[in-house]
Amino acid sequence: MAERQLTQILTQLQTSASSLSYTDSSALLSKAKLLLLQLNALTPTAPGSASNPSLFSLARQVYEQGALASIRAKNPDAFLRYVSQLQGFYELESTVGTGAAGGRIAGADANREEKNKVTGLYLLLLLTQGQYAEFHSELEALSTRLGGATRELEADRYLGYPIKLERWLMEGSYDRVWKAMKKGEVPCEEYGVFSEILTFQIRSEIASSSERAYPSLPISSTKSLLFLESEGEVVEFARSRGWVLKDGHIYFPSAEPTTEEAGAEQEKPFSRLIIENTLGYARELETIV
Repeated sequence: MAERQLTQILTQLQTSASSLSYTDSSALLSKAKLLLLQLNALTPTAPGSASNPSLFSLARQVYEQGALASIRAKNPDAFLRYVSQLQGFYELESTVGTGAAGGRIAGADANREEKNKVTGLYLLLLLTQGQYAEFHSELEALSTRLGGATRELEADRYLGYPIKLERWLMEGSYDRVWKAMKKGEVPCEEYGVFSEILTFQIRSEIASSSERAYPSLPISSTKSLLFLESEGEVVEFARSRGWVLKDGHIYFPSAEPTTEEAGAEQEKPFSRLIIENTLGYARELETIV
């Protein structure tokens, strides 16, 4: 009886994910956890889930739906709690692939897509929080589980997305990142939640590169460079950075020389190249539009 109720709740969470409010999703998830507690299957090693592959799979799917609902609600703390709870399920699946009773875990292959979706979102969260060491540690762990098959990670639509974004960000290939963040390019709805955060980060990085590469830029060029919708937004952004606006130009405040200035001079051509590439892409995009 309890297992049937659990299946019904899980079906409702999966089929109505986009229309359910976070309050409604949370209420359903709370009911699901209570049922898992009754079935003694709240954790991957609990007697109920360890002896029943079907319950193991249901419990994992409940936590996955909780993680996805948290991301849609822009609640990273709740998402991280669900990810922490899922680690035990994922590790047990990857190491043995069977329940304690010896039976194959129900849906282990069929639900790999949900596992990769949640894992990819976790990588993307680490990326947007600037936790690059943790990002690469997680990648290394994933690669080890696959026997070092990093190409398989990049080929996956969910795992490959944050991997490519991180590489492009490190290269300064912001045009590729802008394109990848467009609505039709993200792997699914939940990944689009991070676009606003990444947009802010990239604008800040381009702004810093502009300050290093040029003494000033026309407002019209800065609008294209930062992918802003209007010159009014440029003015607002410029003021937030402490830039000076005069006669249709933005003047970047000059910094006092430091003992590390020699390295900055070598960095300037690279910064300028990034700006020119990004500016060229923005102008092409405006032409197409």
